[in-house]
Order: sequence, then structure tokens, then C-alpha cells
Amino acid sequence: MTYKKIDERDLAFLRSVCGEDKVFFGEEEINDDFSHDELGGVHQYPEVLVEVIETSQVSQIMKYAFNNNIPVTPRGQGTGLVGASVAIYGGIMINMSKMNRILELDEDNLTLTVEPGVLLMEISKFVEEHDLFYPPDPGEKSATIAGNINTNAGGMRAVKYGVTRDYVRGLEVVLPNGDILQLGGKIVKNSSGYSIKDLIVGSEGTLGIVTKAILKLLPLPKKTISLLIPFPNLEMAIETVPIIIKAKIIPTAIEYIVKDVILVSEEFLGKKFPDHSADAYLLLTFDGNSTEEIERLYDKVARICLDQEALDVLISNTQERQDSIWKARGAFLEAIKASTTEMDECDVVVPRNKIAEFVKFGDRLQTECHIRIRGFGHAGDGNLHMYILRDELNQAEWEEKLEEVFRHLYQRAKELGGKVSGEHGIGFAKKLYLQESDGEVNTLLMQSIKRAFDPMNILNPGKIC
Repeated sequence: MTYKKIDERDLAFLRSVCGEDKVFFGEEEINDDFSHDELGGVHQYPEVLVEVIETSQVSQIMKYAFNNNIPVTPRGQGTGLVGASVAIYGGIMINMSKMNRILELDEDNLTLTVEPGVLLMEISKFVEEHDLFYPPDPGEKSATIAGNINTNAGGMRAVKYGVTRDYVRGLEVVLPNGDILQLGGKIVKNSSGYSIKDLIVGSEGTLGIVTKAILKLLPLPKKTISLLIPFPNLEMAIETVPIIIKAKIIPTAIEYIVKDVILVSEEFLGKKFPDHSADAYLLLTFDGNSTEEIERLYDKVARICLDQEALDVLISNTQERQDSIWKARGAFLEAIKASTTEMDECDVVVPRNKIAEFVKFGDRLQTECHIRIRGFGHAGDGNLHMYILRDELNQAEWEEKLEEVFRHLYQRAKELGGKVSGEHGIGFAKKLYLQESDGEVNTLLMQSIKRAFDPMNILNPGKIC
């Protein structure tokens, strides 16, 4: 693809729209953080970085870029893991993080209207102060809400509450040609033609730029209790999950943890995990409006787990105990990252009853490919996070090993009825694996949708398909 290079005329226009002090040109002025995302495997500077604070600015920039064949990359906090917010073709990067106002809390309709740069942790804190609850709970709480929307982020509570798409009632979106589109609203039901809103969710900024979101809220559960359940091995732990679900008990979260990752997290945090008796654990959370209600639920689950030969059931019924467990769980990614020189991630999703089989396959790959692999995941919805660690490999060895391991992992996920990504998206880094997994017909259909929204292919080009 050939695009126009940024020149003085383009810079003058951007400064007229955003202000002199909001336009940064060249690598000398642009912070290195904007050349990569959280994992850093994909690097490329934009030619120019602009900060915006209102929808009209985004619209003007897109209209200008559309008419002048300039690629545009929308950017939030850059916490992604697949290069989706990296400016592969240079051009203009729009920093959306300063559009960060909470615009309206509507307690009658149970909605929250926000700008795209509001952080997930800010949303949670704000609504909980009003006795309300925004359920999506991805591990990275410093991500922007637009980043969550763009990847259809899930997180640990997805098993009970669903994913981000289930909580997006309405969107304001700037299209590649600069038009501003209003999708959905505060309405609960909508059967009015194609759901363009749901297509935007998960599109990773390739179809439009989200400039406002109306989010669905729920009443805040009054109580939360966690169970930490050690098992002799991971297979026994995972085989217990479908039995729990079949018993018509839906915990808020069901995570699986293996001992290797616990040890890495302990070293990273400098704090001991509450238990070391087992090689594998299930971590479950229950929420409700009373302690008695939750106790009835977790008592049934405890009995199921013990019947399945769990070694114990540890109840974390105080905030201190819960914090000690969940702080360790929340540190897994950073702990693994700190234990090596570089890493990349396989974010597959498989049927729940195939989790143990896939994890064991990953363990075998460590030996066969002579490389370390560490992982954890959401046992309740089959979303696994497998991290491949570079350690002391040189660049050529790392690239060769990474390609080999990814090929095996994604092929095995496909064989087990799974998909390439459960919640982190495709971006630039994983698009080849998506095409191989989903096949030609699906790829051509996605490319056709992209052309319908973006005939000039200027909005976040090179991503997904």
C-alpha cells in the first residue's frame, strides 16, 4: 500500500485543528511509547502524533486524511498485546486518551455515558460509589474503555456476566471519511436492521473511531467471596469445571492457576501465595446480595470439588484474604514478563472441556521446541493465555522458535474446536494465524466489510485482515 507522506501543509492543517502544542512530528518529538504496545513485539513510529479532546477534531482529521490518502491510527493507553494500536504505515496517530470525561450517569436507565479515554478502573470506581456495577473485568484496569470496546474485552467475570459487547448500549463513531455516526442508544432492545454497533465492537479501530459510548450498568452486588481450591493436577481441576456448570451454579469467575506461575508471581510481588499444597488450583468468586445467598452457592461447589478429589477448599471470606489471592492473580502477566527478556502471547479460546488437553499440549511443546512457555486462564470460558518466553535466544532464534510454537498452538486450538483469540484481538501480530484458522471465505468477507467502511483503506490499515 502506498500512502501520502506527511508534509508541512498537513502539519499546518493538524495544528489548525488541534493547536500548536498538540501536534508532535518526527521521532525526536514523539515519545517511544507510541511506537509499540504493551508487549512491544511490533515497532513503528507514526509520522505525526496529535492529541484530540473532542469529536469534531477527530471528524476533521479523518475527512482530511480520507481526501489526502493518509493512514490514521487511533490510540488509547497502548495496553494491547497484538500491535493493533501501532502505526504500521506511519501517517497520523490520534491520541484519544485526553477525551476522558464521564459525561452522564443515568440511574433511571442504568447507563453511563463516557468518552473513549476514560479508564476501566475509573469507570468501576465511579459507578460503585453510586451502588452500581460495570461487570466487564479485563486484567488490565488501566486500559481505556474504547480499547476494551475495540477488542471486545472479556476478563475474569465473563463466565457469569458476559463480555464488553454485552454492555455497550450505544456508540458515537467517526467513520473513515469523517462522517459521525450514532449507533444504538439507551434503549434495551433493538431489532432495526443490521447491528452496526455490534460490528464496531471488536473491530480494533479498523472500521471507525469510537468517540463516545453508552454503557449498560447493573445494581452492585453487596457481597463477594472467593474459594481457592487445590487439586492434585490441572486435568482434575479442569474436569471439575463442567460439573460445576452442569449443577446450574454460575460463579462470577472461574480461573485456573498452575504452580509455576504462582512461584513467579511470588517472586515478583515479594509476597507468599496463601497455599502451596498443589500443582494446580481453581480460583472461584461468587457474588450476591447476602452472605447466606453466597454461602449456599459455594457450599454446593465445595462439595462438588471435594467429590472430584480436590485436596481442600480454602474460603477467602475476608477482604484481606481475597486481596492477597487476587493481587497475585492480577500480577501474573507482569510477573511472567519480568522473568524473561521478551515474550509473546497466544490468547486462544477452546471449549471448556478441552482446556487441560491444550495446556498439556503446551507443556509438551516446551520440551519439543526447547523454549519456556508459561500460562494461566479463564477456566469458566476456555480462554487461555500462553506466554512464550525468549530468555537468552538471539533475534533469529527467537523469531524462528516463536513462529514454530505459534503455528503448533493455533493449529491445536483449531483441532480442538477453538479460535485464535478470546479477548486480546488480532491486530497486526496475529492476522496471519486468523486467516489460516478461519479460511479464505471468512477472510474475504471481512475484507469486503472493511472496504465498505473504508474504501481508501486509511483507518488502522494492516490490522486483522
